[in-house]
Amino acid sequence: MKVIILGAGQVGASVAEGLVSEENDITVVDNDAARLAVLQDKLDLRGVPGNAASPSVLRNAGAEDADMIIAVTQSDQSNLVACKLAHSLFNVPTRIARLRSRDFLEDAALLAEENFAVDFALCPEQVITDYICRLVEFPRALQVLNFARGRVSLVAVRAYTGGLLVGKPINKMREHLPPGMDARIAAIFRGNQPVAPEGETIIEAGDEVFLLAAAEDIRPVLGQLRRMEEPVRRIMLAGAGNIGLRLAKTLESRYEVKVIESRKERAEAVANELNECLVLLGDATDEELLEQENIGEMDLFLALTNDDEDNIMAGSLAKRLGCKRVVALVNRRAYAEMIEGGPIDIGISPAQVSIGTLLAHVRQGDVAEVHSLRRGAAEALEIIAHGDSKTSKVIGKRIDQVDWPKGVTVAALVRHFDKPVVVGQTDEWTAITRFGEVVIAHHDTVIEPGDHVIVFCTRKNLVKKVEKLFQVGFHFF
Repeated sequence: MKVIILGAGQVGASVAEGLVSEENDITVVDNDAARLAVLQDKLDLRGVPGNAASPSVLRNAGAEDADMIIAVTQSDQSNLVACKLAHSLFNVPTRIARLRSRDFLEDAALLAEENFAVDFALCPEQVITDYICRLVEFPRALQVLNFARGRVSLVAVRAYTGGLLVGKPINKMREHLPPGMDARIAAIFRGNQPVAPEGETIIEAGDEVFLLAAAEDIRPVLGQLRRMEEPVRRIMLAGAGNIGLRLAKTLESRYEVKVIESRKERAEAVANELNECLVLLGDATDEELLEQENIGEMDLFLALTNDDEDNIMAGSLAKRLGCKRVVALVNRRAYAEMIEGGPIDIGISPAQVSIGTLLAHVRQGDVAEVHSLRRGAAEALEIIAHGDSKTSKVIGKRIDQVDWPKGVTVAALVRHFDKPVVVGQTDEWTAITRFGEVVIAHHDTVIEPGDHVIVFCTRKNLVKKVEKLFQVGFHFF
């Protein structure tokens, strides 16, 4: 597939890296020739310097025969104009735009084909906000992801000495689960090495364990398998930029939230937009300010400024002064990998968090969801099974009869995706209804047509092999 990426920043570079590894023909456009040169030295792609919203630059980049344009520059206006030009001048079939402004995101008519012609709009700031909110809900989780429109949850936790599963084989897990519940350990990482999650695999203290269950079961399952922490009540945010403001708005009605912002005008503007939060003018690396605001009593400190070093410094200081848990946004992937597990409990790479949503719309076939694991080293896919036993390599077969590549694990299926299922009661008269039946995958589980299959790949280069397994033969059509 021939793809043109407009913008070579963090998001553009991450998308390019993900797609180049899948044997696509990639061209990247950016005003910064030096940044393009660095990307070309690192990846097998073509760089075109110039304005992404210029017809001549798009033509030079090969828009006339491109299959897709992904506009992820820092400017909403440039991204929108580029999509419009790609549609009206070059007839590019698929057009994706990164947008920050709510004005565009909340009015679908503006993105329609007769206007800016955007097939899919990505707002990384909202994706990251949602991601952090899930971490707030699970205090000791390293990563929390959803599949099948929230029907299935995945939580990554660190195995600890004395935990129920440590020193025991995986197949003993079901003995500890509440009656009627099922779950699956979908992946294990020991250090940086994946460990195959087979029945006899022994979990060791320090392992990073990815646990998957139906959304309504994930909390009680976790409660049985590990010591649960006190819920988060008090949160301090460092940085009131786009992400900080979105997050504060989302959290302020349920938690006690304080926001620290170093720019006076921004602090005043944010204070006017928030109803319950206390907004403080100051520097989050100021030890005296943190102590004055009782950082030692905070359950969670979120370092969300645009500066990696400030986030690392502020987070490390907050932890030293007694904050229970620290999360920091870190754009440089090497920094995120280096700091995590020290004073910083979780280092979040914004580009890696947001790339999965975009990749689900980029990849061909029936990939409904893509999540990046361990800062891009591995991936989890939700892929729809089509065809029948004659035209598909997976349908009608037990999971242990499919020739899965080494490093691939099937964790769960969601069946009858549009069928309502009662999963609980809010009171005597009101049922809690979800859509789709969750089937935790075991060796004898049979894949049926229409199943949403959740697959884990311990290496990114396995993704294409999985997609080929799910491709439907010619006779299906």
